[in-house]
This record gives sequence, C-alpha cells and structure tokens, in this order.
Amino acid sequence: MDIRVWLRTALRLLVIISAVAGLAVFGLVIFVRIVDVEQLRSASDSLGTYMQTLGGIYAVLLAFVVVVVWQQFNEARGFVNREANSVIDLHRIAGGLPDDARDVIRQGLRDYVAGVLNEEWSAMTKHDERVIEKVGQRLDRVWSAIHTCMPLNECQHTVYGEVLGRFNDLTELRTNRLVAAGAKIPIAMNVLLYTGAVIMICSMYLLPFDRFWLHAMVTGAFAGAVAHILFLIWDLDDAFAGDYQVDRMPFLRAQKALAHIESPTSPP
Repeated sequence: MDIRVWLRTALRLLVIISAVAGLAVFGLVIFVRIVDVEQLRSASDSLGTYMQTLGGIYAVLLAFVVVVVWQQFNEARGFVNREANSVIDLHRIAGGLPDDARDVIRQGLRDYVAGVLNEEWSAMTKHDERVIEKVGQRLDRVWSAIHTCMPLNECQHTVYGEVLGRFNDLTELRTNRLVAAGAKIPIAMNVLLYTGAVIMICSMYLLPFDRFWLHAMVTGAFAGAVAHILFLIWDLDDAFAGDYQVDRMPFLRAQKALAHIESPTSPP
C-alpha cells in the first residue's frame, strides 16, 4: 500500500474510531444521569449473563462476515492475477498463428488491457455497465479474429486449439472478476451488523462500575473496536474501491509484457 494511502486510511480510521467512542461515552454520561445505577448493581449477575450471551452471538456474526469479505477480496485479487497472466499467455501463443490473424489478435489484446486499465477499472467501482460492455467488445474483436483464422499447417492447427482454450479461460476469468466487483453484503446483513453494534454498545451502559472513568474507558474502547471492525468490513466489501482494494499492478505488468513481446530487446 502506498504511504499516502496508508496515511489517509489511518487518519480516516482515527476520526471514525474517535467519533464513535466519543458518542458512546457521551451516551453513557446521559444514561448515568437518567438511570439509577445502584438499581443495576442488584441485577449484576443477570446482566453479566445477558452480556455474555449477546456478546458471543455478535462476535460470531462479526467473525463470520469478516471471513466472508476477506475471502471475496482474495478471490477478486486472484481473478485479476490469473486474467492478466492469461492475456500474456494468449498474446504469446498467438505468435504461432498466421501473420494476419496474429497481428489482429495481439493488437486486440493490447487494446483490451489498455481499456481495462484506463476505463473499466474505474467503471467497476461505479458499476457503469456501459463502459464495461464497451471494453468487453474489444475481446469480441479478438474472438472474431480467432474465429476467422485459417491455420496453414499441422503446427498451426495445434497452436489454434491452444489459442481457443486460452481465450475461453480469459473470458471466464473476466466474468469472474466482474462478478466479484459486483458482489456485496446483503442489505439485511448490513442492518443486522449496525443494529447489533448499537445494541452492544448501549448494553455496555448497563454494566455496574464503581468508577465512572473506568466505565467510560471500557465503553469507549469497546465502541472503537467495533467501529474499526465495521470499517474493515465496509471497505473490503468493495474489492475495487476504498482504501483496501485489489491492485491494478498485474494488468500494468501485462501491458509491459505485451509491449516487450512485440519489441524484444536485441542481445548485446
């Protein structure tokens, strides 16, 4: 992660955690002024059981969602890496086809990579289907060149079969990447997460403490920790936007690799 992105993320986290912790403590101040805390002491055992049960349920929910969004994020990153590698492989293998088909296929792949980097990447964060479809048409032109290609000998027939297989892999990986870009936590799950956070933080007010400052510290720390986890879930839920996002570097490397294949350097 770039140092500027890291600093921006750290600052944003600091503001969010401080704000949530401050609101939780402010709510605690109001609560202790309205409610007779001494009455809560007599029910401390029941309150402890309640907090243990509710806290356990919410902790399991948070852990489950964190694992899900992290797995989705890693899958999206894997799709991007494999798609970029597939472009390089297809570009290299197409060199064994007749010259006319080879040139069209290679130019189409270069245009596709440029389209992904310059147009489609930002379009995925905005869910701009028009731009995504426009970039996809560049692969359609590659398919047209493959479809009309006429191998001239047995060697080219073998290469042609390999090109067909690699193109199918490429289109499948592209589809997987786009699906991963659109995968989001359901609204009902988000409602459950944030409602549960509010209930858990407010439930901290019920715990009897002899010292108010200790009660405030525990409540603020708990609220800040929950806010941090929810921020992480929210940010990872969109794999191609936010502070933690899938890197474009595989496609940048692919772009350089395609240029290198087209213009190999001469040995000294």
